[in-house]
Amino acid sequence: MKKLFLFVALSVLVLSACANNDSQSNTISTVELTERENAILTITSDKSFVFDFDIDSEYKELSVWVEKYEFGKLVDDKINSIITPVETSGSIVFATSKWDGSVKHQAFNIGISSNGSTGSSSNLIENLTGLDKMSSVWGDFLEENKSIEGELVLASICYSSDDSGMSSLSNDFYNDVEGHMGELDKYDVVYLLKAEFNIGENGGDS
Repeated sequence: MKKLFLFVALSVLVLSACANNDSQSNTISTVELTERENAILTITSDKSFVFDFDIDSEYKELSVWVEKYEFGKLVDDKINSIITPVETSGSIVFATSKWDGSVKHQAFNIGISSNGSTGSSSNLIENLTGLDKMSSVWGDFLEENKSIEGELVLASICYSSDDSGMSSLSNDFYNDVEGHMGELDKYDVVYLLKAEFNIGENGGDS
């Protein structure tokens, strides 16, 4: 599973990076995938998200992780996580494995590519009985060239046993997470993909 995802992540990261010609310094954006890139991720994963970032030289490291909430309460702050050096620009891929009807688990995969190097992390989430029978919605932030300052929520996957009028998290949530945490209360389970860019010890020095 991890080797398969790594191949997929590499393919999508390389292709998407080539298409990103309008980047702005210290920002992150959702990637508009080509038909081929969409096909690769659709075939190999259940849900997937791809982001491109562009950073100044003072930023040396990127942390990406997944948090789990149940009815608005944080129950696991590190479902999966990765910390890797970054430089100038790069991409992030987050993908979940396809459901297997006979097995109640799912893999959460994260890949980061920057300056010709790629790192990945895969974690198998078990005891998901019933989750595959719930309705789900997913989404990411809509803002182009979003500032990388502080802790970011990049994407969400939400599950609910009550699908009446179910909708994804608002864009206001991504812009002001603390002020809109109440949005998580209406879902049985929510997974949030978070990221933080870290300045090196000598960041800003010439």
